[in-house]
Amino acid sequence: MIESAGPTTGGTPPDGSGRDVTVVVVTWQGAHLLPACLDSLAAQTVAPIVLVMDNASTDGTAELLDQRYPQTEVHRLPHNTGFAGAIHAALPLVRTPFMALLNNDARAEPEWLERSLAALAEHHDAAAVTAKMLLWTDTDDGQPIINNAGVRLTEDGYGTDRGGGEPDGAPFDEPAEVFGFSGGAAVLRTDQVRSVGGMPAEFFLYYEDTDLAWRLRLAGYRVRYEPEAVVLHRHAASTDRMSESFAFYNERNRLLMLLRCAPLRFAWAQLVRFGLTTLSLAVRRRLGQPIPEVAVFRTGVRMRVIGGVLGHIGWSLKARKSVSRSAVLSRQEVVTTWVPRRGGLF
Repeated sequence: MIESAGPTTGGTPPDGSGRDVTVVVVTWQGAHLLPACLDSLAAQTVAPIVLVMDNASTDGTAELLDQRYPQTEVHRLPHNTGFAGAIHAALPLVRTPFMALLNNDARAEPEWLERSLAALAEHHDAAAVTAKMLLWTDTDDGQPIINNAGVRLTEDGYGTDRGGGEPDGAPFDEPAEVFGFSGGAAVLRTDQVRSVGGMPAEFFLYYEDTDLAWRLRLAGYRVRYEPEAVVLHRHAASTDRMSESFAFYNERNRLLMLLRCAPLRFAWAQLVRFGLTTLSLAVRRRLGQPIPEVAVFRTGVRMRVIGGVLGHIGWSLKARKSVSRSAVLSRQEVVTTWVPRRGGLF
């Protein structure tokens, strides 16, 4: 195991191999997940540098990496910084022209990197290639199920899994341009990621990949989906999507992303809608009307979201100015192209 003492820049890859791609794997309490992930990287047809960002795990992750994966570069963070914080910390450590992201609960097919890099070589204006992520589960008929075939935006500015839950096949068997990439399995051009500011550590979890994709698009870059770059994913193996934590970060970060990247009219419309919906849910609850027992409808969670957004207003608007300086496309152009229209919002 190669310990990383801190950020470094420039020079050759850390093992002197001259390899072109560094795969960043973020983990927290994931010792039971890492072997399948790291073994799949060792089997790639294009040999990568592997950098594990350990979010202060206490479950034997350090011992596992030391004993079974001594050639893996490991950077230990002093506390849990989430996925976004770990990628933010990883970016200065990457000294290869390409950086790849792979979830610790995923297993990449052997040609994942090769196919992704080939797509980037073919599409010079693309800054990222997102994989075909299939659910790592068996179905009754043996038909693979799509987890993610790129990220699309909804009319409310949510980022959703393109093809999520659908059988593998058309149209997901064809390469395509998509709005964004999944941080669970993607290959990116390192310099382009740096040029737009990398991932926002403040997001902690969720929407950091969609926020980065939005900024890459504003800077004039494209995102490609490559169906021959296949990754199997244990969906939600490392997070609880029914938890209050998921609801908080998912909703807060969507709104922060819109404040940073979307036209202000669109962003404010979503903020107002979230506030009005929160008020409506509180009134209905007081009147004894039935409300689904899921975290995102709980008044306390929604008030935390509003507080979290208000607490980051200054940061978001400062970031918005920085994004504008590197943009070659207008926010209006990106929204008009990629967000389904709904009257009056933009």
